[in-house]
Amino acid sequence: MSLTRRDFVKQSSLAVASLAAVPVGTAARAPLQGDSGTAWKQLCMFALDAAQSAGAEYADARIVRTRRQVLRTNADRVTAVQDMESAGIGIRVLAGGAWGFAASNRLTRPECVRLAQLATEQAKATQGVGAQPVVLAPVEPYPDGEWISPIRTDPFEVSSDEKLGLLLTANAEALRVDRVRFAQSSLECLQIETTFASTAGSVIAQRAYRVHPSMSITAISADGMDFQTRASTDVAPMGLGYEHVEAADLRRRAGEWAEEAVRKLGARSVVPGDYDLILAPSHLALAVHETIGYPTELDRALGYEAGYAGTSFLAPPQAVLGTFRFGPEFMNVQADRTQRGGLATVGWDDEGVPADSWPLVRDGIFVDYQTTREQASTIASQTGNARSHGCASADAWYHMPLQRMPNVSLLPGEYDYVLDDLVSATERGILIKGWGPYGIDQQRYNFQFSGQLCYEIRDGAIAGLVRDVAYRGRTPEFWNALDMLGGPRSYELGGTLGDLKGQPAQVHAVSHGCPVARFRGIPVINTA
Repeated sequence: MSLTRRDFVKQSSLAVASLAAVPVGTAARAPLQGDSGTAWKQLCMFALDAAQSAGAEYADARIVRTRRQVLRTNADRVTAVQDMESAGIGIRVLAGGAWGFAASNRLTRPECVRLAQLATEQAKATQGVGAQPVVLAPVEPYPDGEWISPIRTDPFEVSSDEKLGLLLTANAEALRVDRVRFAQSSLECLQIETTFASTAGSVIAQRAYRVHPSMSITAISADGMDFQTRASTDVAPMGLGYEHVEAADLRRRAGEWAEEAVRKLGARSVVPGDYDLILAPSHLALAVHETIGYPTELDRALGYEAGYAGTSFLAPPQAVLGTFRFGPEFMNVQADRTQRGGLATVGWDDEGVPADSWPLVRDGIFVDYQTTREQASTIASQTGNARSHGCASADAWYHMPLQRMPNVSLLPGEYDYVLDDLVSATERGILIKGWGPYGIDQQRYNFQFSGQLCYEIRDGAIAGLVRDVAYRGRTPEFWNALDMLGGPRSYELGGTLGDLKGQPAQVHAVSHGCPVARFRGIPVINTA
């Protein structure tokens, strides 16, 4: 298959198209269980009436039910079986230009009245505290919105026995390999059902799924003095169903990962110096998350947020939008809440804004941020867009929505290069697959990254495994060192279920797609 980058952007789903049965955005009837969907909509509308009666200028209500199942195994033992469910309502109001919020797990009309009044009292009590009143960007009403993740098989309809059997069999396959002493595996399944209503005229029901199968395999040397671990970071979590677990094929790949862990024991230690780095998508997704995803969050650039990931070097907006060179002219980065299988993919965000797709970096130039309804007006004069990109999200009914990262992806290049093409074009380099320990500063500027597997490249060919590899860089210099980019065939979707932000902390899931890419003259250190 040969696709141009333009065709790829139009499809926006190459990495997981074969797994998806229902197109993103297709209406899904009755996304809520039983009669609760109608009842929840009525409760949300009742809460809005109560908020307006208390003096709110704007209000929205979200009823969220979350089910999370986690299964863990170690060798031939089951170490954890957790199945948790939580449901409640959160009511957010705007009064006098200030926010108020209240939440409860009691889904009754009297409780909705109490929460609406409490949230409105909070808003009125904090009027004038902020630097300027909150002004919301316009949004169209969606009075009958419905959306569901594009899944084939509901992961919660697969028995725990079957899931545990898969994990234990994968462990056994890994432990067949000589020198492998530890094999652990896990499976996390998540279902999030949301009913949202706002005084802007929207009533929206959504159901999202996420699944993540994973393994960690450790080999120990014959003298017991060395160990090396291979984590399955090339199997990413996805916004899909159990079909993603089946496609991950842990049983088959466990043996391959185990062999790689053993080979790492005999790998030679890297010689420090400058190398051309070829980064596989399973590793490059980490760099995209840390050096592009975080600094393009507008609240960080404005200085309103610094928790967990700091602020942003892309500041102030008026000094960088449309002028800052992030990378070479063939570098394009897309933010996308519509990408099939993406962890941050939705039909609408938690403010009722429809899922959007837009460029963050176009032809190497930084052109836009991630925004919410509250933030959009602050950069409208620079971007020409006064509407939100739909990046408001809360991880539970008891949390107020924050600006959260959409799926952020480095788009493939115009030429349909694959990994072998980049390797054959490299004289002295290192290929890095998967991600390992890393660190980055509080403006997402200076960083150090490492990987799972590192291969030395000599004269256009793989020369063997090396270990103790980490590379350092500064974000703009690193991306401007990009000189060769894989095409659509090399594109893969990675991601994380554990993106933290805010105080109190909220956990967010987000995907990052990218092709294989080469970076010239990057400093490599020996971590041993």
